[in-house]
Amino acid sequence: MSNAFVLLLNFSIGIVECEVIQWFVEPGARVEEFSPLCEVQSDKASVEITSRFSGVVKRLYYEAGEMAKVGKPFVDIDIQGGANQKDLDALTAPEPATEGASEPLNKESLSKPPQGQGPTGRATESSADEASKSQPPPTKKGKHASLATPAVRHLSKELNVDILEVDGTGKDGRVLKEDIYKFVEKRDSPTQPAQPSSPFASIPPASDTEKQTETAVQLSNTQHQMFKTMTRSLSIPHFLYTDEVNFSQMYELRRRLNKVVSQSAREGEASKLTYLPFIIKAVSMALHQYPILNARVDVDPETSKPTLVYRSQHNIGIAIDTPSGLLVPVVKNVGARSVLSIAAELARLQSLAAAGKLSPQDFTGGTITVSNIGNIGGTYVSPVIVDKEVAILGIGRMRTVPAFDEDDNVIKKHICNFSWSADHRVVDGATMARAADVVRKIVEEPDVMVLHLR
Repeated sequence: MSNAFVLLLNFSIGIVECEVIQWFVEPGARVEEFSPLCEVQSDKASVEITSRFSGVVKRLYYEAGEMAKVGKPFVDIDIQGGANQKDLDALTAPEPATEGASEPLNKESLSKPPQGQGPTGRATESSADEASKSQPPPTKKGKHASLATPAVRHLSKELNVDILEVDGTGKDGRVLKEDIYKFVEKRDSPTQPAQPSSPFASIPPASDTEKQTETAVQLSNTQHQMFKTMTRSLSIPHFLYTDEVNFSQMYELRRRLNKVVSQSAREGEASKLTYLPFIIKAVSMALHQYPILNARVDVDPETSKPTLVYRSQHNIGIAIDTPSGLLVPVVKNVGARSVLSIAAELARLQSLAAAGKLSPQDFTGGTITVSNIGNIGGTYVSPVIVDKEVAILGIGRMRTVPAFDEDDNVIKKHICNFSWSADHRVVDGATMARAADVVRKIVEEPDVMVLHLR
């Protein structure tokens, strides 16, 4: 015989529909009495719907994610062996109020057991507990020990309680809400070790005796300058362009050159080459082809008419992290410098910056900026354009990754991400992409740099 299981139970007054979260059965599956059928979500709680009979599932009226209407057919179960009218009426009858089935799950009900009368005048679960005192001792645990309303089952999950371990005081050993609360109170009492319900349960709560205090501190000179500069910078419409650069050949070239440099370095020259001088030189070579990236935008204060000012020298600012904050000294006239000369100037600027002895001249005249965040650890960066410039390059952390060569052999590559920001008022995306590609090709094939040195 096939009977339609109608969803009319375990929901508080006012709920007309609920969402089917997931099914635990499918057509053709055999279910036992009290085995879970599905999980549904109302606007108040997430509960499990259990089967009232043993039988075979014939039809599911809703798919997961659909809204099920209260009082409409929900699932067909072929009840083997037949069922009397009293059992069939239980399919559509609401749970008794003493079982707590019609009580919505809310924050208050999780923190303490309800007491007294419910809003409709029915006895709540606390009165059921008093009635249970006159009943015989709890029956031996078995299938009835896990028999509970969805609200009670949900509460047991919230409080990290195995419902099979709880002594039920309801009819036939049914577990009630107060049984859960008593079990938790006993479990978490000082005489027994607490069982944290989450990995963060052992973290002590913040003390309420301490009051929040606020201390006003004036910005340092460096911070004040950065505040003013970045405020002006963020008035520039930015766009971001990123690319992945293979440093494998540069890695080998730098390793070979450092053997020579370490043996022949003279006073005032760098004794070791980093990747940054090569990158700075590559940027300068790209500026020869795309001079707009070396320009600045001037706006006439009277007419508000913008003008693009091109500059002949490549004065590249280098962002340096110092104890006093972020500083951006400038390597002047990079186009006329060799890689070794750029490395020596970088060493001088970094040494003075660490000692706090950079002069005002070291900060002036910048036309484009390079920020190497990778030496601290970041892989990606979205750099902010410096005022009076139209582009900036952010360099991420270099990492070694497996890759395939032309013959599909696995090889080791040294990869770094370059992130460019440009002033979208005067620089279009295609120009930025082409200039970035020039820098990438020079870095990936550094031997080409020799052909363009002056």
